[in-house]
Amino acid sequence: MCGICGVLSFKGFVADSALVGRMTRALAHRGPDGEGQFVDGSVGLGHRRLAIVDLSPGGRQPMTTADGRFTLVYNGEIYNHPELRSELGARGRRFKSRSDSEVVLEAWAEWGPDAVLRLNGMFAFAIWDARARELTLVRDKYGIKPLYYAKVSDVFLFGSEQRALLQHPAVGRTLDKCALVEYLTFQNILSDRTFNQDIRILPAGHTLKIGIDGSLPKLNQYWDFRFEEPSKSESQEDLEEELESLIRKAVQRQLQSDVEIGAYLSGGLDSGTLATLAAAENPKLKTFTCGFDTTGVSEAEAHFDERMAAGELAAQLGTSHSEVVIGEPELRASIDLVTAQLEEPRVGQSYPNYLVAALAAKSVKVVLSGAGGDELFAGYPWRYSAALSNSTEQRFRDEYFQYWNRLIPRQALPQVLAPIWSEVKDYDPREVFDFVIGQHRVDGNGNTKFLNDCLYFEAKTFLHGLLVVEDKLSMAHGLETRLPFLDDDVVKFAMRCPAATKIDLAGEFNRPVAVDGGARASREGKIVLRKVLGRIAGNTVASRPKQGFSAPDSSWLSNSTRRNLPGSQAGPKTERFLSRKAFADFFDESLSASANQRLMLWSVSVLDNSLLEFDA
Repeated sequence: MCGICGVLSFKGFVADSALVGRMTRALAHRGPDGEGQFVDGSVGLGHRRLAIVDLSPGGRQPMTTADGRFTLVYNGEIYNHPELRSELGARGRRFKSRSDSEVVLEAWAEWGPDAVLRLNGMFAFAIWDARARELTLVRDKYGIKPLYYAKVSDVFLFGSEQRALLQHPAVGRTLDKCALVEYLTFQNILSDRTFNQDIRILPAGHTLKIGIDGSLPKLNQYWDFRFEEPSKSESQEDLEEELESLIRKAVQRQLQSDVEIGAYLSGGLDSGTLATLAAAENPKLKTFTCGFDTTGVSEAEAHFDERMAAGELAAQLGTSHSEVVIGEPELRASIDLVTAQLEEPRVGQSYPNYLVAALAAKSVKVVLSGAGGDELFAGYPWRYSAALSNSTEQRFRDEYFQYWNRLIPRQALPQVLAPIWSEVKDYDPREVFDFVIGQHRVDGNGNTKFLNDCLYFEAKTFLHGLLVVEDKLSMAHGLETRLPFLDDDVVKFAMRCPAATKIDLAGEFNRPVAVDGGARASREGKIVLRKVLGRIAGNTVASRPKQGFSAPDSSWLSNSTRRNLPGSQAGPKTERFLSRKAFADFFDESLSASANQRLMLWSVSVLDNSLLEFDA
């Protein structure tokens, strides 16, 4: 787990080694264990090392093949690297280290781009081919590890974070106003845009190739999610046995490390199961919980604090357990820090993630997380109302879009974005939504297909946003997060698992009283996963209702104090993009005592900070 960056100069220019050094140092927090650079004429590569597997100097990067043709900078973990090492060794490849990095390098040298499909893990890497004079970027199937790039002036730049690219003076500070439209609509960016007009994020499951001639980068999609009904039926018992075996193997694979590994532990099903399996392998396992100060909070938000349930399971497992408790003061104090690390806002409130990562990083360098299980196995029952209650695709799409229009409705955007509306009025976020969900080209119709379309859309957008946030906020502390539910074999199973084994497709859907993290719905999700995890962690854990990782900040922030949040009124700089009056009116409207507006409260808090550095 590391930070990578690089530059490719065109028109015969030599790569600027001083620039590569600045880019690399900008990522120092991602890799406190070492730094390396490589310059070969027009290309320069940089690497910051967080040593997890093979702590010796043999694991240092950049790393070059014996014949000098391929040079690698890599960020990630490949969990099947021992098997690949054996296969490559049988084909004559020789290794100088035990690192998974060298396995990636030799796999590319042996199989070329086809090697990517053999990698089970999380990764973002760059390969320089000295013979072809080409640079290739690769991002993992699910987007666990981010990778940004920019083509400006006479150079191509890339990095694990945008701050590395900003070390080049040609990368501007001009706001991508269409990305702002996406964020204000979805509380997320669904396309490959970023808030910076010059910078793009490499989509998950894609490679990018560019040569020294300066031609446009060539994007290629090598993998995508595909949720569809299986061609042959299997018994519920067989499905449960297979899934249990896959999850156990995934945890065992992801416990490979030369440093200590811990686990996040909420009171929920997913993290509880992973902690149970990890504790069985490691009796000295350390677990970490983020709790919330519930003094004076509303009854609807009091259940957000899961410390009691987490503590009970930790005691049962015998783990070394630590907690951090946060309240309104921590919320306010962390906004600037979190915004700076995220570089741009995505998805929901993320300061709890930042603070629990800080806690874990004091004790371990790697932590297991339960992210991914909900998106793969239909864990959010309230989100599928549009899929399960409509008979036509158009009506399903219309209602589903309205659900994900989480912040400002389309009709209000002209007023809120009045200063720049003439520039973005033709950028319709509904078209962005339709493009993403339209990429899920599978046969079928009716509620089953609609549900699978939901799972595809959420994996491509909401889960992707969560993964980018988790990477930034954990790596801010030099902490690696591993995700067993995003093991390749578990994902393959989830995509072919019948919809009816994930959620009850029949009956009336009752919309939950509270939404977005605190929802409690009558329809149960993750049916097959709950049964499997119940056998592992016990029925007490498995029977707990689904809730997201959210803080009770609606209760913490009374109407009077909400207006003092950073961003509650468009400031002197942000009013270049947002109408101060329209934004204030919309914000005041969101303070209705009868509405739960945690999404809006957090979004306006981070938006002001995020826009400060941008030019109109």
